[in-house]
Amino acid sequence: MSESTDLLLRDDNNGITTLTLNRPDKFNALSEDLIIAMTDALDAIKVDERVRVVVIKANGRAFCVGHDLKQMRANSNRDYIKTLFTRCGEMMQRLESLPQPVIASVHAVATAAGCQLAAACDLAVASEKAKFAVSGITLGLFCSTPAVALSRNIGRKAAMEMLLTGDFIDAQTAREYGLVNRVVAPEALDETVLELAEKIASKPPSAVKMGKELFYQQLNKPLDEAYALASEAITCNMLLDDTLEGVDAFIEKRKPAWPR
Repeated sequence: MSESTDLLLRDDNNGITTLTLNRPDKFNALSEDLIIAMTDALDAIKVDERVRVVVIKANGRAFCVGHDLKQMRANSNRDYIKTLFTRCGEMMQRLESLPQPVIASVHAVATAAGCQLAAACDLAVASEKAKFAVSGITLGLFCSTPAVALSRNIGRKAAMEMLLTGDFIDAQTAREYGLVNRVVAPEALDETVLELAEKIASKPPSAVKMGKELFYQQLNKPLDEAYALASEAITCNMLLDDTLEGVDAFIEKRKPAWPR
């Protein structure tokens, strides 16, 4: 099944849903309409039990260059700008709250809110040609909202250097920083992302959902609270039918018979 809008393409195949940013002539800048389209798509995916994994990619010469500055400049009033940034932040938060894991497939440049988008995904695979920056400071605009996702992915000093200089980092540096999981040749990007998505999709969705939720819940908790949350989550997880089948299969030295 495939669904398309002018700005965002959706394709569903064997439990993997691909959302493709489709403003290639604008380097996939996050216009108001694209943010709304992405939000609506994520809301639909959240309740779609057929979807096991989500991939976010882009058409054209850029992954995403951030917000549409021309649109913002044409609407330079506080209410519009605040609403736009709030909507974008809410869309980014949906990536974390989504029960399905989300993989960013970054083939080219990702700047400002585009870098934020890659950072907000659970996993990211980058082409060797990809570059990353939070470059608003070069325009006099500190990338405050991208800083939220960036600082939750990489070390504090590396994040501050990127935010204060606006300098680009290459894909290998992004991997060293922890912004992306893997860096591959451009021609291997789609295959690598698909293999990773298929591997995750083969796992029981109930355990994946519980695990993702727990992972983010415990991150900023004190150690004792984190362990309390984790103990409750793993107890519930252990008693799921899918988990019991997985344990039995391990003991019996066979493959688990999980539903597809």
